[in-house]
Amino acid sequence: MRIHNSILEAVGATPLIALDRIRSKDGARLLLKMELLNPGASMKDRIALQIIEDAENSGLLKPGGDVVELTSGNTGIGLAMACAVMGYRMTAVMSEGNSVERRSILSALGARVELVAQAGRSAPGLVSKEDMELVEERTQELVRELAAFRPDQFNNESNPRAHELGTGREIWEQTGGQVDAFAAAVGTGGTFVGVSRALKSRNPRVKCYAVEPAGAPYLAGREVTNTRHQIQGAGYAMMPGFWDESLADGYLAVSDEEAAEAARRLARQEGVLAGYSTGANLAAAERIARSMPSSAVVVTAACDSGMRYLSGELYRFSG
Repeated sequence: MRIHNSILEAVGATPLIALDRIRSKDGARLLLKMELLNPGASMKDRIALQIIEDAENSGLLKPGGDVVELTSGNTGIGLAMACAVMGYRMTAVMSEGNSVERRSILSALGARVELVAQAGRSAPGLVSKEDMELVEERTQELVRELAAFRPDQFNNESNPRAHELGTGREIWEQTGGQVDAFAAAVGTGGTFVGVSRALKSRNPRVKCYAVEPAGAPYLAGREVTNTRHQIQGAGYAMMPGFWDESLADGYLAVSDEEAAEAARRLARQEGVLAGYSTGANLAAAERIARSMPSSAVVVTAACDSGMRYLSGELYRFSG
């Protein structure tokens, strides 16, 4: 028998599936890393566990201590799950613009949720750079008030390390080393940096593409015209502390409409219910695949479950 000692042992080892029903018949094969099948329903479970374990091992996190983190929801959920099992108090600081499902999940897992009002004319479901700046201010205040450990996912090397040791290695092994290109939306940048490091260390010829919202192609060095977009958890028009531009072979910009359309096709043609960032990943990967021969393999990731977006417009019931 193989019995896990806790839910945390179920993090990782997610399947890689072929999107042959979506694939263009003249383009490369598309493969999707099913990170939404982590126990917390997102790829952020990996970094949450890695960050907490590394903090424990380094002495930064003491038994029974407080953990406070800025989050769009997914990292907070992963941290709340880890803290529930490992005995820490968790406070998630998030914008009111993030989906209500994420707040409810955090609360259910025992986390305290600190909501921060949005800036100016921001609307629910559209979390801007300015919104995140306000969340950052409140996060810093709470860390001081509680003398808490802050995972600091945008600057913590444990973030890309989780994906280099886990996600990237798994993709390489699951494809038998037959991967030609990888694409990932950049929020904290951990998935892109970690997976790219893992793949390029094994084969420097693997092409890795960073995906950004169309209105905020900050890393690509282009003009940022709109940081209010629907691709939650990505495109904050900021440079992650561990960003390594040498890993990026190119940058792809995806609009809200392209991301939503791709996510809906993924659900209706492949039976995979995922969120906006997954839609952005798929739209970018399809673009890459169309430029490559049919013998090539393009990999991207399903970042989180579409169940976290049911209150919004993405999967609005039409009757």
